[in-house]
Amino acid sequence: MVIGTQFMEKFLFKIAKQWIAGNTVDDALISAKKAYKSKRHVIINKLGEYHTSKKQINTTMKEYEKIIGSFRRWKIRGAISIKPTQLGLSINQKEFYKNFEKIIQTARNAHVFVWLDMESSEHTDETIEIYHSFFSKYERLGIALQANLKRAEHDLRDLQKTGAKIRLTKGAYRENTKIAFKSRKGVDDNYLKLMKMLFKNGNEFALATHDEKIIHKAKTLSKKYPRKFEFQFLKGIREEIKSELIKQKFVVSDYIPYGTRWLAYSVRRIKERKRNILLLGSSLIQSQRV
Repeated sequence: MVIGTQFMEKFLFKIAKQWIAGNTVDDALISAKKAYKSKRHVIINKLGEYHTSKKQINTTMKEYEKIIGSFRRWKIRGAISIKPTQLGLSINQKEFYKNFEKIIQTARNAHVFVWLDMESSEHTDETIEIYHSFFSKYERLGIALQANLKRAEHDLRDLQKTGAKIRLTKGAYRENTKIAFKSRKGVDDNYLKLMKMLFKNGNEFALATHDEKIIHKAKTLSKKYPRKFEFQFLKGIREEIKSELIKQKFVVSDYIPYGTRWLAYSVRRIKERKRNILLLGSSLIQSQRV
């Protein structure tokens, strides 16, 4: 049974390699170099969350610091994306603030952008509070908002008052129907509403989506409301669209996850939207033709 499970994981990893850099930070940095050579910016995220072990937290911090240092040496336009529970929020706020302060200081010295990732809704208020605390100290800091949450419009209005830098996502966590849109149409409609708000009143923002209709709408809005923004795609997904956007002078970033927690991450991405199965499959087939 164990042998069968190991075989299945190896098989699945060959597929997941399409959008996962690998198990190690060096794998992620190799992917980052390749993406940058293709005229893309990069965002690296170490997989995993809810760390309660000091050793695990310290390892995560060292890896993010290595990424930041590598960006600086190689002169790569890169960013890191951090989940608060990776740096001790699951222990207490004091532990997180101490660790995140160190990361911010390292990023400041290297002029590297930091994205504060959004986790499940139980952490939304806390994450926004963290963002407000650190954005006043470091302006190269952004925060993710999830369009599947009904509260996102209120949160965006609140964050825009401070000039916050927003990464708009659809959301990858299963949430209660009382607080979240469950249908694809509901999420898409809210994403479009929030995106329009960003174009009308945004400071600097990112659109994390593989949806062609939304991308087309964003391109149209950008003509009416010239803003500093970028499109963000998962590594290995929609390569043809990325190339076309770059030709059209849009900024494109590859979101590059890495780490041993790739299986749980991949399953969540697929569960997030059933359509992702087809999207990942078509991207895999396309890559085999290159």
